[in-house]
Amino acid sequence: MSVLTMRLAGPLQSWGASARFTRRTTESAPTKSGVIGLLAAAAGIERGDDEALAALTGLRFGVRIDQSGSRVRDFQTAHHGVTGSSMPLSERFYLADAVFVAAVAGESGLLTRLHASLLAPVYPPFLGRRSCPPAQPVELGVRDGDSLQQALADEPWQAAAWYRRRHRGEATVSLTVLREADEKEADADYQRDQPLSFSAEQRRHALRTVVSRTVTVPNPDAAPRQAVRPRHEPFDALEESV
Repeated sequence: MSVLTMRLAGPLQSWGASARFTRRTTESAPTKSGVIGLLAAAAGIERGDDEALAALTGLRFGVRIDQSGSRVRDFQTAHHGVTGSSMPLSERFYLADAVFVAAVAGESGLLTRLHASLLAPVYPPFLGRRSCPPAQPVELGVRDGDSLQQALADEPWQAAAWYRRRHRGEATVSLTVLREADEKEADADYQRDQPLSFSAEQRRHALRTVVSRTVTVPNPDAAPRQAVRPRHEPFDALEESV
């Protein structure tokens, strides 16, 4: 078993698990379908190739929230390319200034090929929507022999420098991990983001089980605690001379 880890950071991200008409929401963390879509694009898998996609959907998925960001809303409009008539106003939500560590676990050979695809992608990766490019290369590396939970616990904190400085008084930070549940974990929730098909004619997703866990990682920008100076009391000298 190996684990491929990725850093998902950019000015804007949007990870929708559902969309209703002109309202396009985002989850608070990357979805499995979104990250599998990113890997499929890097590997050059076409949308309608469900057989090639099946090799990726069997990977176990997890994500660590290194910097939660803030939710922003945008309104968009467009005009029909032929008639020129105005299209309905759409409401779209994004995560601004967020950073995540995403991980997929599976067979070592497959993950090595996916890692190579991220280094030289066939189609450019994006963070949930094509309008959301990553701020820097996505790949972090492949860890051999680690479990999904262990890989997400061992990866160094990936938050932006300005965000880490806000926490410089903390030697360690606690981060939330959302990952696929093991069979014996009874406190799992459900999320409909298990991709079955990315075909433009009929996109299909199934439910998968998700558990929330917490990991503690070192803060590389932690500042040493300053020694507390004793309080100066000028009248103490008078008391000693009496």
